[in-house]
Amino acid sequence: SVIVSMMDDGGSNRVIRDEFGLLPTSDIRQCIVALSEENPGDLLRKLFTYRFNAGTGIAGMTFGNLFMAALADIYGDQKTAIAKTCEFLDVSGNIIPVTYDKCYLVARYSSGKQVMGEHDIDEPSEGVAKYRIVELEVFPQAKANPDASSALLSADYIVFGPGDLYTSILPNVVVPGISEALKNSRAKKIFVLNLMTKYGQTDRFTTGKFLSELEKYAGEGVIDYCLTNKSKDFPKGILERYEAEKAYLVKDDLVESEKLRIVRSDFISSEVYEKSLSDKIKRSLIRHDPDKLARAIMSIING
Repeated sequence: SVIVSMMDDGGSNRVIRDEFGLLPTSDIRQCIVALSEENPGDLLRKLFTYRFNAGTGIAGMTFGNLFMAALADIYGDQKTAIAKTCEFLDVSGNIIPVTYDKCYLVARYSSGKQVMGEHDIDEPSEGVAKYRIVELEVFPQAKANPDASSALLSADYIVFGPGDLYTSILPNVVVPGISEALKNSRAKKIFVLNLMTKYGQTDRFTTGKFLSELEKYAGEGVIDYCLTNKSKDFPKGILERYEAEKAYLVKDDLVESEKLRIVRSDFISSEVYEKSLSDKIKRSLIRHDPDKLARAIMSIING
């Protein structure tokens, strides 16, 4: 099962929320494509990730988002639209929105300023970016999807990440009811640490700081395993491009204990992400290698 954040309000999701009155669909769509079986074929995968680069009102939109918006209109609710899309693409597994309540992410900074909206938190103004995020919450008040809580309580293993801490991982955790489910779940919990820091969010964070910030919201001592990258074998020129944006390699200062196990390995993908010209959202250039992560996680599961 995958539990998906419903806080995104940037790019095409802004249109989905403002024009259609729906919850954001991009993260749902990406999970559907990732978990779809080979049966639908490569054409359908390409179609669902296709992003229009022209057209009044649809430039920057993906076909998959429009498809799900149409299904929500046909069936009258997004829950059915998601289920029908999963059927259409022959999805293996469960894709579960963390909440069905319409809400936004709110960050409070060390300056006292508050910013509402995941996109503005993800790409803050310079006047905001120089301060630390000290509190994260949702507004208006929301409640966890019961299916999400049930999935956490019945899980054997729960994996956090990879993704931006404040705008990908924690938006799930701060929904009321989720941290309680995490604390009550007997599942072993695995945290995939970030490769790079991010200016305006995790500036100069170490692995220990990433962990303590996650557990601030999820519950102290909740994490059982941390997967952290130890390789510096990045594609040529990548670190310089990151440094130009005040982003740096995450320094590893985690200490293993009886409760916390640390898996250090090379988790870097050799491929540099190239986004389409129609995509206006800032994306990570370098990412975790999914096969390397899968092997590490399976080694934990298999003992």
